[in-house]
Amino acid sequence: MPRLSSVQHKVPCLFLTEVKQEQSRKRLGQPFQVIATEHLNPLALESNVESALATEKLDGTCCYVTYYEGQPYLWARLDRKPTKLADKSFKKYQHSHKSSKGFTWKVEEDFRPVPEAWIPAHGVKHHEGTPVPDDHGHIPGWVPVQTNNKQYCWHSSTVDYDAGVALVLRPGDQSPDLLELALVPLVDLMEQTLELIGTNVNGNPYGMGAKKQPLHALVSHGSVGVGGPSPPPLDLQGLTSWFQESREGGVEGIVWHCDDGTLVKVHRHHLGLGWPDGDCSFSSRPVEVRVDWTADHDYRLPTKDLFACLSRLDGQRFSRLQDVRFDT
Repeated sequence: MPRLSSVQHKVPCLFLTEVKQEQSRKRLGQPFQVIATEHLNPLALESNVESALATEKLDGTCCYVTYYEGQPYLWARLDRKPTKLADKSFKKYQHSHKSSKGFTWKVEEDFRPVPEAWIPAHGVKHHEGTPVPDDHGHIPGWVPVQTNNKQYCWHSSTVDYDAGVALVLRPGDQSPDLLELALVPLVDLMEQTLELIGTNVNGNPYGMGAKKQPLHALVSHGSVGVGGPSPPPLDLQGLTSWFQESREGGVEGIVWHCDDGTLVKVHRHHLGLGWPDGDCSFSSRPVEVRVDWTADHDYRLPTKDLFACLSRLDGQRFSRLQDVRFDT
């Protein structure tokens, strides 16, 4: 598979969208929702979306692998956001002008502080050396996942910096439906973005692990294809039917990777469909564990304890992802 684009910013919808004043299916308490229209986004057409690679949009939290203090490191998504007062002014301006263009930010005053190690995402615009907000009023960025930071304990459970490896869930080589849970060198994941999924992420729609036996893993963006030899249709009605009727339609959404590096997506909520909705296609796929953690490591650390538990399942195959269980 060719090297795919990383997810550094919000990905635009495949279709042009409109805002409806009704309760959001995606965010509790949000009094509006963004709905797809029948018109394809001109950006998608310009990028020849018809020949793009359709991949599964997974329901987790975005991560990034790049260097930190001289070694490959996992980074968590952390957007710099405005203070409540600045955000209120921004939204008032948006509402009255029907756009965010022309709004003036004072970044150092209007935005909440971020950790010293924070870096802006690729492509963030700068003014006089300072990152500036996007059209949504955020400055997308990343913060390194350090093992002593409890806020990112589930991120940390998937990596071991001493060994330089990460726990990755990826399509296997033996069968197109088979998934493989394996340790992958962090250096092989450099400059990729990945999705952290698992027991304590976004309500665990994939049924991974259990409260007493949490299981989390990283999935490289673009690594899980959808549609097989017949890609999902690109018209609104056909795509809605695909989500509702296709065997592969039990996904949160689709991300198309275009040849020119452009990414476009569609979420079930864009089509007025709920999520999760019954069995998820991803969690119903068979999984083979490929975790050989036999070296002399300190098993007292949580990350290594998880790896040690999975190592006892090395070589075992499970009929579904949600069936993977281990004894702590």
